[in-house]
Amino acid sequence: MKNDASQVFPPHLIGVLVALTLAWGFNWPMIKLALAGMAPMHFRTWCLAAGAAVLFTMAAARGLPWRVPRAEWRRLTIISLVNITVWNVLSVQGVALMASGRASILGYTMPMWTVLLGTLVLGEPFTRRRAVGVALGMAGMLLLLGAELQAVGRAPAGALFMIGAAIGWAIAIVLIRKWPTTLPTTSFAAWQMVIGGAPIFAFALFVEEGSFNLFTLAPGPMVGVLYNMFVAFGFCYWAFTKIAQTAPAGVSGLSSLMVPVVGVFSGALVLGETPRWSDYAALVLVVGSLATVLIPARRPVAPASGAPAERPAGS
Repeated sequence: MKNDASQVFPPHLIGVLVALTLAWGFNWPMIKLALAGMAPMHFRTWCLAAGAAVLFTMAAARGLPWRVPRAEWRRLTIISLVNITVWNVLSVQGVALMASGRASILGYTMPMWTVLLGTLVLGEPFTRRRAVGVALGMAGMLLLLGAELQAVGRAPAGALFMIGAAIGWAIAIVLIRKWPTTLPTTSFAAWQMVIGGAPIFAFALFVEEGSFNLFTLAPGPMVGVLYNMFVAFGFCYWAFTKIAQTAPAGVSGLSSLMVPVVGVFSGALVLGETPRWSDYAALVLVVGSLATVLIPARRPVAPASGAPAERPAGS
C-alpha cells in the first residue's frame, strides 16, 4: 500500500500554491481585457516572449544552468508543444467566445483529466475518493457544456475549445512527471515558452491580422497585456512548473482547482459579468471534486494502549 503522504500536496509549496491561485484566477478577466485590443496570437506572442525573458533573467541572476542536454531536446519539445502551444491557442480562442469566469471553470477541468491520465500512464492510485472527484468534475463540465448548447443561435465552440485546452494541459503535466529533466524549474519553464511560442509567433506573423505595437492599445487592453506578460507568464508558469515537477500528477492537477473560484468572481468584479445559476452549480461541483480528491483521508483511530495495532491489508 502506497504511503498516503506521497499522494498529498507538498506542504512546503502551499505558499506558492496560494499565490498561484490568486494570480492565475485574476488573470481570466485580464485575458478578456487584452483581447478587446489585440489579436489573440499577437497577444500570446507578447506573453510568451516576456515570460521567457523574465525566467531566463531569473536563471542567469541565480547562476542556474540553462543549456538543454542533447538527450532531452525531443522530450522538451513535445512537452512544450502540448503545454504551451496547445493550451495557449485553444484557451485564448475559448475565452474570446464565452464569459471569462465560465471559461476558467471549463479550463480547470484539467485536474479531472490529469487524474485519469496519471492512473493510466503513471500508475498512480485511482481510489474511490478520486473516482468521486472525477465524477463531480465531469458533472460540472457537462453542466456548462449543456448551457452553451442552449445559447441562442450559437454552437458551443468556446466550451469545446476550453475542454480541448484542459485535456492538452493534463497531458503536459503527466509528461512532465513521466520524463524528469535535469534542468532547474526556471530554465525548464523558460525553454517551454521559447519552443512552444515559436508556432504561435509564426501564426501571428503570417496568418493573423493585427499589430504588435503595444503603444496603440487603450488603457484597459494595455493593463490586460502587461499583467499577462509579467504575472501570468513570468511568475505563474514558473510556480506551476515547480508544483508539477514536485507533486504526483493527479495531486498537482487537482491543487489548481480553486483557480476558477477566483476566476468567476474576478470576472464579475473587473468585467461586470453576471454568473448564472449553472455557473454557481458547476463551481460547487468542481470545488467538491477538489475536496474529495485532494484532502487526505482520515487515518484509522489509534487502538487503546496495550491492544495490537491493526495493519491495513496489503501493507
